[in-house]
Amino acid sequence: MDLSTVALPVSEKPATLFVALELSKATWLVALHSPAADKVSLHRLAGGDTQELLTLIARKRDHAQTALARPVHVMSCYEAGYDGFWLHRLLCASGLDNRVLDAASILVDRRSRRAKTDRLDAAALLRTLMALDRGEPRVCRVVRVPSPEHEDERRRSRERARLVNERGQHASRIKGLLMTQGIRDFAPTRRNWRERLAELRTADGRALAACLTAEIERECRRLWQVIGMIAEVEAEQVHAAEKAATGAIQLSRLRGIGLTSASILADEVFFRSFQNRREIAGYLGLASSPWNSGAVSRDQGLQRSGNPRARRTAIELAWLWLRHQPESDLARWFQERVGAGKGRIRRTMIVALARKLMVALWRYVTQGLVPEGAVIKS
Repeated sequence: MDLSTVALPVSEKPATLFVALELSKATWLVALHSPAADKVSLHRLAGGDTQELLTLIARKRDHAQTALARPVHVMSCYEAGYDGFWLHRLLCASGLDNRVLDAASILVDRRSRRAKTDRLDAAALLRTLMALDRGEPRVCRVVRVPSPEHEDERRRSRERARLVNERGQHASRIKGLLMTQGIRDFAPTRRNWRERLAELRTADGRALAACLTAEIERECRRLWQVIGMIAEVEAEQVHAAEKAATGAIQLSRLRGIGLTSASILADEVFFRSFQNRREIAGYLGLASSPWNSGAVSRDQGLQRSGNPRARRTAIELAWLWLRHQPESDLARWFQERVGAGKGRIRRTMIVALARKLMVALWRYVTQGLVPEGAVIKS
């Protein structure tokens, strides 16, 4: 006899203790709904006091089990944010069924001046968690928690993105300072920047002032320190990709896709399992947002609710695909619809190409299907 089909007596069915955590740096507000009492209790703890949190949950669970004379299952949740995923792993290791919720997917009051407090937020989280337990899948989105190993691996691509942004900030600052003196041709990323800085003259023929020269020199040193860090991170990416033989190596075999872009896609997108192309478009934020109500039917544009790093990389790769894979079916599809068009139509269609390209790369990584007409690097 299949025991899974046998209905358990009421006294043996596990009840559920719901726990919602409203986290902040200073305090944690814990909202609990016990099956032994039809009300919500609120408890304020010091931020990061996990021992007190686990003690509180254990005490409430023991009280409910004693009152109901049956086992009690604990289900908890908190919003993804400042505390990351370490708390999720701790709660799961302690025997709790924890969920990390996407804060942007939780419904809120749409009035212009809605009340917002930690108490109200914790109660809303608790109601959302109970709706999830009832089987309402669209009440909010549950974040897929990465493994500690994968969370550590994707730090390289994210660190490189921050360093590249910082490199641009330093270079812009240096050029802006020199522009105030009428100097337009100084390149701080050249190795002989010290010699060229000493030879600079303002547009009216004067030597650079001492304080300005010292400030530019310090900015150049910071710029070159960032450039060295970028080189270190890129070397680590190459070593890790070659050692592990991950999807980044497979993607980088296609002409037009470098190891940096391939690493971003492998770390941010293709570590997940997708069921169909709609899931890929939704995760990247490249799906449309329709507005159909009565006689009104229009498209609001892209959702932009997915992974922003992956979305930017996908659009950049779409432009590179047109340049390096002009004979592929995807590039021909783009040219047939755009032709000699420029401006808005070209920018709109490049997003559609990026969506198609990500689906083709997903099939290439998972099934080994090379995109039609694509060229593999020799």
